[in-house]
Amino acid sequence: MIKRLAAGAAVLALATGLSACIIVSSDGGSRTVVKSAEDYALMVDQAAADAEPAGFGDLYREAISDPKRPAEEVARDPLRHPAEILAFAQVAPGDKVADIRPGAGYFTRLFSDVVGPTGRVYAFVPERTMARENAGADALVAAYSNVTRVNGLLDSMTYAEPLDMIFMSQEYHDFHIPGFNTDVAKMNAAVFAALKPGGRYILIDHEAAPGTGISAVQTLHRIEGDYLKREVEAAGFIYEDESTAVANPADDHSLNVFDEKIRGKTDQFVYRFRKPG
Repeated sequence: MIKRLAAGAAVLALATGLSACIIVSSDGGSRTVVKSAEDYALMVDQAAADAEPAGFGDLYREAISDPKRPAEEVARDPLRHPAEILAFAQVAPGDKVADIRPGAGYFTRLFSDVVGPTGRVYAFVPERTMARENAGADALVAAYSNVTRVNGLLDSMTYAEPLDMIFMSQEYHDFHIPGFNTDVAKMNAAVFAALKPGGRYILIDHEAAPGTGISAVQTLHRIEGDYLKREVEAAGFIYEDESTAVANPADDHSLNVFDEKIRGKTDQFVYRFRKPG
């Protein structure tokens, strides 16, 4: 049994040295001061309770407090708002989900705990990057029995079974970069085909300035949300909702997302699309 959130708070204290305050980015782009690990635990509890209507708040809290999560990932929770993202994505026990380019597995680990033994998480590593990324996905497979690594082309991705959700966090813009050699329209069509009727396509990315479309995907690693929305809808998806959990109106969209002035605090959109059916 996964320990309760107190365990996660203890890890956070270890990871961030809570003798000082944590500065947490709030939905409005302002800053909330959290004075202790206990304060942070209460914040996660409230986020899970407020954001999820389907009754999985306890599962989300337990996933966040999983002691197997690396301390460096727990330390990022105040900026990544995992309880709100899990709730917005409507992740549920038994779900079959794909995490596209999972990296170190921040969301893969959370999904694994929530979907449980009757669910499955496919860690999809594109062929273009598998030489350096397969090892990370294999570490997730070794640690979580319901995680499976999948390699393939982004614009023709397939899975062993129909999926309930496909998830991309801060990755979609990259697939417009010529070096990825990806036809994004075909990628969205492959996502559509891989999902069950009613399946969810969740996209988190760094917002670009209005009207810039995909012109900043390589220079700033940003994409205009409205442009992305039009692309995904063109594949047959219905735009359903947006979360402001990781929005930051103080970001003027002019800096590269890796610039230390904005890194970890960019203005990000979170969209949920649904396959009709």
